[in-house]
Amino acid sequence: MGFDALEAMTLIAREKNIDMDLVIETVEAGLLAAARKKYGYIDNLSFKFDRGEGELTMISLRTVVEKVTDPIVEISLAEASELDPEAELDDQMEIFIDPVEEFGRSAIASAKQILIQRIREAERDRIYDEYISRVGQMISGAVQQIDKGNVIVNLGRAEAILPVREQISREKYRQGDRIRAIILDVQKSMKGPQIVLSRVSTDFIVSLFELEVPEIFEKIIEIRAIAREPGERTKLAVYSADERIDPVGACVGIKGVRVQSIVRELNNERIDIVAFTSSPEVFVTRALAPAKVVTIDVFNEERAMTVAVEDDKLSLAIGKSGQNARLASRLTGWKINIMSETDFNDMKREEAELMVPIGMLSGVGDVMEERLVEADITSVQDLSNSSVEELTELEGIGDKTAERLIERAVEYMSDLEEKRRLEKEAAEAEADEDSTDADEEESESDAEEESADEDEEEFEPEADADDIGKETPSKDDKE
Repeated sequence: MGFDALEAMTLIAREKNIDMDLVIETVEAGLLAAARKKYGYIDNLSFKFDRGEGELTMISLRTVVEKVTDPIVEISLAEASELDPEAELDDQMEIFIDPVEEFGRSAIASAKQILIQRIREAERDRIYDEYISRVGQMISGAVQQIDKGNVIVNLGRAEAILPVREQISREKYRQGDRIRAIILDVQKSMKGPQIVLSRVSTDFIVSLFELEVPEIFEKIIEIRAIAREPGERTKLAVYSADERIDPVGACVGIKGVRVQSIVRELNNERIDIVAFTSSPEVFVTRALAPAKVVTIDVFNEERAMTVAVEDDKLSLAIGKSGQNARLASRLTGWKINIMSETDFNDMKREEAELMVPIGMLSGVGDVMEERLVEADITSVQDLSNSSVEELTELEGIGDKTAERLIERAVEYMSDLEEKRRLEKEAAEAEADEDSTDADEEESESDAEEESADEDEEEFEPEADADDIGKETPSKDDKE
């Protein structure tokens, strides 16, 4: 091998972006395969590559013997003396072999086959290593083809797939279109690395905002929460530790230029941007915008809220198919029950009517009642929801007394709820009976009407058979 072979290997290494040492190792592996095929034994074979001369030489290590029994690993003393006059018996001699002359075209073909296979493997490993480290980052490419709804994207030195499930609804793609997406996953397969893209991931929204809003890219503004229904609507909560910066205004941009650029990329998907706050009530209020919240009831243990909005804003707060309320709940992490202001007031009035004064509970005297009322425990319901720690903070109430009061309140409410349930069932049963009686009376009335109709038909006069076909004589006929 001369400079032509060296130049070819160098060109391969440069074009395929692989290490030159790997190319040389691959050629050596091909030659070893040819040697194994010819000799069946290659433990005494090695290679030496001279980059300066561009020479790759095969070296056969053989033992000097008097009489050769295996020419692959042995050499006669006479032959050895011709190569090295100082050679002696049992010496180890390196015999230099020209691979091309020794193996001919078979060696070149074998080396070529192994080289192609190694290059493919190296290329696959390089692509996998390159893109596995970029998972979660945005990338752009050209639509190469569409196969059963899946979009094949050409990324340059690799291909990626945008599955149907990761596409924004109603988007249409054509061959040659430029497309941006997030790298969702990179998987190894028999055909090479499988790069999976996504346009529905929330990370895609974050990457778009980092691209359009420098303050987010520089971490001056943080995206604290995000909720999305791809192709329909996205809610974003942003925050900045710098009080001089308006995070919402920075994301929207002058005349909305920043957010409109993102909306166009997302095929006119609606984007709501709100300022993040650690106050759950304020956060939920902002998340439900543009509906105006009138009142909020917070249930911390259930992490839930009942929200009252203006009557004419109820549909706006809930959104199409409950979308606005659903996204607000996912954005804030709170369960949100939205009601109109009128329904909320009616509910509160009914709850107030059902409240049982604390003085009606047995064992609660006047002094105890005053202390409980001062602690804002005015009803049996409030007492049943209280804790022992809360009650023991009051003067004159110990652990046992607190436990006894709570136990009595819970029993009282349980009995009261059972009583109300039975009354409700009785009322519903009575209503069903009244409805059944009304249906029976209506059925009897209908039956009577049908009977009367039949009687009228029975007494209706019928024409005489003898008169059928006869005509009334005219005046002229009579004359």
